[in-house]
Amino acid sequence: FFILATLFPMASKLALNAAVSELRFVLCQSSPSSAGTREFVSKSYEAIKKANPRLPVLIREAAGAEPSLFVRTAPQGVEKRLSLANLNAADVKKALESLAK
Repeated sequence: FFILATLFPMASKLALNAAVSELRFVLCQSSPSSAGTREFVSKSYEAIKKANPRLPVLIREAAGAEPSLFVRTAPQGVEKRLSLANLNAADVKKALESLAK
């Protein structure tokens, strides 16, 4: 874990609440408003999966899509959405932590 946190400081502490049943990132491949989301996903995806191996983490890319984070919780399947537009990677991590606590 220390090595992961050293290589990917944004990836530290990404073990999520057990009630979280799905994470979904929606982003545009080229839009400037998705830049922070793209950076966060590219640097943190592996660490999220290692810390939460059974959690589905979906990345949906679509031209012109507003960058968003969807968190689904079990058992009711309640889904929360948060816009990630124009956030930097550190703010995307904070958004994830706030929705997944």
